Amino acid sequence: MFFKQHRYSNLITPTSYIIDLAVLNMFLYILPINFQTPVLIHVYISLAWIVISMKNEFYTVYRFSKVTYIFRLIFVQFVFYFLVLYAFIGFFKQPIISRLALGEYFIIVFIIVSTIKLLSYYLLMEYREKVKGNLRNVVIIGKNKKTDQLRKVFQERTEFGYNFTKQFSPKSVGFELDLCFEYILGNNVDEIYCSVSELKNEEIAKFISFADNNLKTLKFIPDNKNIFSKKLKFEYYDYIPVLSLRDIPLENPINAFIKRSFDILFSLIIILGLLSWLTPILAILITLESKGPVFFRQTRNGIDNREFYCYKFRSMAPNVNADNIQATKNDMRITKIGKFIRKTSIDELPQFYNVLFGTMSVVGPRPHMVKHTNEYATSVDKYMVRHFVKPGITGLAQVRGYRGEIETETDIQNRIKFDIFYIENWSLFLDIKIIVQTVLNAFKGEAKAY
Repeated sequence: MFFKQHRYSNLITPTSYIIDLAVLNMFLYILPINFQTPVLIHVYISLAWIVISMKNEFYTVYRFSKVTYIFRLIFVQFVFYFLVLYAFIGFFKQPIISRLALGEYFIIVFIIVSTIKLLSYYLLMEYREKVKGNLRNVVIIGKNKKTDQLRKVFQERTEFGYNFTKQFSPKSVGFELDLCFEYILGNNVDEIYCSVSELKNEEIAKFISFADNNLKTLKFIPDNKNIFSKKLKFEYYDYIPVLSLRDIPLENPINAFIKRSFDILFSLIIILGLLSWLTPILAILITLESKGPVFFRQTRNGIDNREFYCYKFRSMAPNVNADNIQATKNDMRITKIGKFIRKTSIDELPQFYNVLFGTMSVVGPRPHMVKHTNEYATSVDKYMVRHFVKPGITGLAQVRGYRGEIETETDIQNRIKFDIFYIENWSLFLDIKIIVQTVLNAFKGEAKAY
C-alpha cells in the first residue's frame, strides 16, 4: 500500500516537489519566452521555488489542515514567485524576454500547480475517509467539554485520518494509569491526547515518561496549568487547540527528504571513493592475522526500535561473546589490525552501506546492541526517545566524548541527553558540524576508541 498505515507518508512531499518543479521547468521550455541563457533561468527558478517553498512551508500540510490554509499557502507562494520571476529580467539583463509570454507562463503554472496541490489534498482526505488508509490510532485521557469536543472531531472528521479507540476518565472510579498503559501498548495506539486539568502533576510526569520510553506521541489539550517549562508546539484540530510535547524536525517530510538525500550522496562518495579500494586491502590484512570473515555483522536497534544488521570490518578474533560483551580497554579479543582500525574508526566504514540501504543515517544516535537496548529501556529514563529517528554512524554524543564502553551510569545518561538534544534540534548544518568534528577526532585520537 502506497500510504503506510501508521506512519506519516514521507514520499508525498518529495513527489510533490518533483512534480511541481517539472511543471515549472517544462513550460519555460515550451513557451516562446526568448531566454538568452536557458540553463541559467532553469537553475534560477528551481532554486527560487525551493527557497520560497521552504520559507513559506508550502509543502508542510498536516492531516488536520483546512482548505483555507491550502489557499493561503498557494497565494503566498505565487506572490513571491511572481516577484522573483520578473526580477530575473533586471538581475541578469535579459531585454529580449517577452513579458507577455512570461505572464502567460506564470498564469499557466499557477493554475496547474494550484490544481495539483488542491487535488492531492482532497485525494488524500478521501483516501483516509473512504479507504481508511494512512490512519493514526488515538486515545483521549480526560472526560470534559474539551475532550468530548476533540472526540467528536476524531469521529466526525474521518478525513483527518485519526482512528479514535478509547476515552479514559481520570475522575471515574477504578481509573489506573497502568490500565491505560496496557491498553495503549496492547492496541497499537500511536498518539495520546491528555486533558491536563484532570491529571495530577505526578500523573502527567508518568505519561511523559511512558510516551518517551514507548515511542508514543503525547499531546495535551491546554488549560491554565503550568505544565512544564519548555516550548510546546501549538496546533488546531478543526477548532480544538492541542499542545504537542515534543517537536521533532525530522518528522517534517521536507527535513526528512533533505537528510535522506544528503545521506545517499555522502554514502555514495565514501563507498565509491574510499571503500572501493580500501576494502580489498583490509580484507587481506584481516584474514592474514586471523581466520574468519572480513565483515562483522551484529543486530542493533534502529528507528521505531526495529532490529537491523549493522556492518563493520571485523576487528576481533571470532568469539562467541561478540554479540553480548562490549569491547573494553586492552580487550584480548581485539587483533593487531583491529586495534588500529578501531582507534581510527575505520572499522565503522562499512556502515555506509547501512546508510545507503536506509537502515542508518550518517549522523544520529549510535545504535546499541539488542541486549543493551533491552536493559537500558527499563532502567534509563527516556532511553527509547533516541529511536524516534534513524541511528547514525556518528552522533552528537560521540563527538562530545561519550563513545565506546559504558563504564558508569553517567555515561549512558549523558548519551541520552545529547541524543535527545540532537533529535529536537536537528539541522543539516548540525549534521555537517558533527561530521567535521568526527573526522578531526579520528585524526587526533580518542581516549575511548578501543
